[in-house]
Amino acid sequence: MKKIHLILLILIGLTISCTKNFEDFNTDKKRAVEVPGQFLFANAQKALADMYSNTNVNVNNWKLFAQYWTETTYVDEANYDVVNRNIGSTLFRIYYRDILNDLKEARRLIDLEVAEGDEAIAVKRNKLFIIDLVEVYTYQQMIDVFGDVPYTQALDVDNISPVYDDAFTVYKDLLVRAKAAADGLDASNESFGADDLMLGGDVAMWKKFANTQIVKMGITISTVDAALAKTYVEGAYANAFGYGEACEFAYPGGANSNPLFQDLVQSGRNDFVPAGSIVNMMNTMEDPRRPKYFEINGDTYRGGVYGESSAYSQHSHVSARIEEATFPAVMLNYTELAFYLAEAAERGFSVGGNAATWYANGIKSSMEYWGVSEADANTYMARTDVAYATATGDWKQKIGTQAWLSFYVRGFEGWTSYRRLNHPVLAPPPAPAESADGAVPRRHTYPINEQTLNAVNYNAAATKIGGDKLSTKLFWDK
Repeated sequence: MKKIHLILLILIGLTISCTKNFEDFNTDKKRAVEVPGQFLFANAQKALADMYSNTNVNVNNWKLFAQYWTETTYVDEANYDVVNRNIGSTLFRIYYRDILNDLKEARRLIDLEVAEGDEAIAVKRNKLFIIDLVEVYTYQQMIDVFGDVPYTQALDVDNISPVYDDAFTVYKDLLVRAKAAADGLDASNESFGADDLMLGGDVAMWKKFANTQIVKMGITISTVDAALAKTYVEGAYANAFGYGEACEFAYPGGANSNPLFQDLVQSGRNDFVPAGSIVNMMNTMEDPRRPKYFEINGDTYRGGVYGESSAYSQHSHVSARIEEATFPAVMLNYTELAFYLAEAAERGFSVGGNAATWYANGIKSSMEYWGVSEADANTYMARTDVAYATATGDWKQKIGTQAWLSFYVRGFEGWTSYRRLNHPVLAPPPAPAESADGAVPRRHTYPINEQTLNAVNYNAAATKIGGDKLSTKLFWDK
């Protein structure tokens, strides 16, 4: 015992004697004490792309909610069980900690950089606007997932109980921020260069991204405030993405492979097959994208019954292209824009073309992206069940169906398009979770731990939106 006490006294003495120079002793003067802002920005982009692309049921269920895929053995998630894995908490953690917090710190560090001369000042300003655009994109996605979310009090380490802001109010602020970026970006100067993993620092493309994002958000709020939506969409569409243009996260492979490769190939598991919801529709229309989307099973394309156990060997599989380690994550593209503009035209907005033209552009650009020949694409578009003049239903059914088909793999966009236009008609699984009220989810439930860690604000938010349920409709879902 005396020996132990003696050792402790010696250690205490050494600690006291070293206190004066302790900071110098623990400082590695050859290493940066902070991560550069551009690296944090790149890290946030990757976290966003990974989460958006992922099909791991511990992360998100977008491709299942959109009924692009179904499960082979364990069908809980296809039946909307989001509680068992507490997916809401994972989404909050990724959005706030891995994406938004890194963007916030990147902005702080870049804002502190000393910029001397007009060119350096312009580059710095471009970087800050681009950070803002990725933030806008992230918050827009969060709102389209949950509804009201923490915004004005988010990311404050001193406030562990932030209020949930009104979703429509946040949307309007996001539109203001996106417009400021679209107007403020200076394409004659550079930005992040190679540290921008989505657009390679191309400021002109970020301006187009900003305007495309404005169109997207404007169309989303058109059911709530048509006049405001019209102003934003008409002011942005002409400077948005052109035909074939897109914002993509290009995965290099190896340790930085697309999460789909990790989930579908590297894992060695066979957890998913394409759902009959999309396969059957494409079979009926003889859609030439089938061999681009799926692997044929025998002599036909066969999808699994959504929500039921579907043996992997008895159904079509995801195509080899989608399973490639370098398959890029499409974050925003012209195809998406074209369908929004078709909708805008139907809503009476002036967007430089009629609904039929934009609708055709959306289908054609999707075909081209997937490598379908021009002849096959034209044959498909001439079908009476595809051509805008003769396809079944009203404009919502026509646009909604073809947009949903084009968004394949982009589960979040497919699910959101379905919720906004209510087409195509998707049947619920046989045993949906109770909070779905027997229907395809209209939103995602909040993290379970918010009920205890932020109870007052959680309860206020849940009450305001009509209940924290999968079946609760968001403010724009009308």
